[in-house]
Amino acid sequence: MAPPFPLPLRELVLICLLTILAGCASTPKPVPARPATTSPLLNYALSLQGAPYRWGKGTPGEGFDCSGFVQHVYGRYGIRLPRTALQMASVLPQVDNRYRQPGDLVFFNTTGQPFSHVGIYLGNDAFVHASGSLGRVAVSRMDGPYWWEHFLGIRRPYHR
Repeated sequence: MAPPFPLPLRELVLICLLTILAGCASTPKPVPARPATTSPLLNYALSLQGAPYRWGKGTPGEGFDCSGFVQHVYGRYGIRLPRTALQMASVLPQVDNRYRQPGDLVFFNTTGQPFSHVGIYLGNDAFVHASGSLGRVAVSRMDGPYWWEHFLGIRRPYHR
C-alpha cells in the first residue's frame, strides 16, 4: 500500500510544521531599559530606575519598597494612595487583564500572602517596580514565568 502523500510532500509538511512550532518556542522579548511613553507619570516612574530598594521607605533619597514607590509616583501627580500593596488592592477598582492600560497597578503574591507586591504597568507586558530581589527600582516583564505565576490582578487608580 502506497503512503497517502508522496515522500517529498510529507517532508515538506513536516518541515512546515516544525517551523511553525519553533516559532512558538521563541525566546522572550527583552525588557527595554526605557519603554517609549508620553505619560509624564510613567516617564517619572521610569526616571527612578536604579533607586535602591529599602523596605518601609518611599522617597528617592531614602529608597523605595514596592508600595512606597507606587505611592510616591502617584502622589507626585496629586493622587493619594494607601501605603501598602494590600491596602491599594482593597480600595482600587479591579480591571480585567484584557483591558489593562499603561499606568494601571499590577499586583502579585511574592511572599505567600495575597497582594504582597505592586508595580506600575507600562504596556507591552512590562512594568516598573521597586524590586527587593534586584535591590532597586527596575523594569520587568510580566510574561516571564516568575511574574506570570505570581500575578494576582490589576487595579486602576483614578488617573484618567
